[in-house]
Amino acid sequence: MQNAALILIGIGILVLIGWGVKGFFMAADIPLLVRVAVGVISAGILVLIGVAIRDRVIKAKTEKFKGVEK
Repeated sequence: MQNAALILIGIGILVLIGWGVKGFFMAADIPLLVRVAVGVISAGILVLIGVAIRDRVIKAKTEKFKGVEK
Protein backbone atom coordinates (compact mmCIF):
# COMPACT_ATOMS: atom_id res chain seq x y z
CA MET A 1 0.00 0.00 0.00
CA GLN A 2 2.89 2.34 0.77
CA ASN A 3 4.36 1.71 -2.69
CA ALA A 4 1.07 2.69 -4.34
CA ALA A 5 1.03 5.96 -2.39
CA LEU A 6 4.61 6.74 -3.40
CA ILE A 7 3.81 5.98 -7.04
CA LEU A 8 0.77 8.28 -6.96
CA ILE A 9 2.79 11.08 -5.35
CA GLY A 10 5.51 10.62 -7.99
CA ILE A 11 2.98 10.74 -10.82
CA GLY A 12 1.46 13.91 -9.36
CA ILE A 13 4.85 15.57 -9.10
CA LEU A 14 5.72 14.60 -12.67
CA VAL A 15 2.42 16.04 -13.93
CA LEU A 16 3.09 19.35 -12.15
CA ILE A 17 6.64 19.50 -13.49
CA GLY A 18 5.39 18.73 -16.99
CA TRP A 19 2.77 21.47 -16.74
CA GLY A 20 5.39 23.99 -15.65
CA VAL A 21 7.83 22.94 -18.37
CA LYS A 22 5.10 23.19 -21.02
CA GLY A 23 4.23 26.67 -19.82
CA PHE A 24 7.88 27.73 -19.92
CA PHE A 25 8.57 26.43 -23.40
CA MET A 26 5.29 27.70 -24.87
CA ALA A 27 5.69 31.25 -23.46
CA ALA A 28 6.14 33.73 -26.29
CA ASP A 29 7.72 36.41 -24.09
CA ILE A 30 10.78 34.23 -23.29
CA PRO A 31 13.43 34.47 -26.04
CA LEU A 32 13.98 31.35 -28.13
CA LEU A 33 17.68 31.23 -27.27
CA VAL A 34 16.89 31.08 -23.54
CA ARG A 35 14.33 28.29 -24.07
CA VAL A 36 16.81 26.28 -26.16
CA ALA A 37 19.60 26.80 -23.61
CA VAL A 38 17.38 25.67 -20.73
CA GLY A 39 16.30 22.64 -22.75
CA VAL A 40 19.89 21.64 -23.53
CA ILE A 41 21.00 22.11 -19.92
CA SER A 42 18.02 20.08 -18.66
CA ALA A 43 18.75 17.28 -21.12
CA GLY A 44 22.39 17.21 -20.01
CA ILE A 45 21.39 16.98 -16.35
CA LEU A 46 18.97 14.14 -17.11
CA VAL A 47 21.70 12.27 -19.01
CA LEU A 48 24.13 12.68 -16.10
CA ILE A 49 21.53 11.43 -13.61
CA GLY A 50 20.76 8.46 -15.86
CA VAL A 51 24.43 7.55 -16.20
CA ALA A 52 24.96 7.83 -12.44
CA ILE A 53 21.97 5.57 -11.71
CA ARG A 54 23.07 3.03 -14.33
CA ASP A 55 26.63 2.94 -12.96
CA ARG A 56 25.36 2.50 -9.40
CA VAL A 57 23.06 -0.38 -10.42
CA ILE A 58 25.88 -2.11 -12.31
CA LYS A 59 28.26 -1.63 -9.38
CA ALA A 60 25.67 -2.97 -6.92
CA LYS A 61 25.24 -6.14 -9.00
CA THR A 62 28.98 -6.83 -9.24
CA GLU A 63 30.09 -6.02 -5.67
CA LYS A 64 31.41 -8.95 -3.69
CA PHE A 65 30.84 -8.50 0.01
CA LYS A 66 33.60 -10.80 1.30
CA GLY A 67 33.96 -9.17 4.73
CA VAL A 68 30.25 -9.05 5.54
CA GLU A 69 28.84 -11.64 7.91
CA LYS A 70 25.28 -12.86 7.56
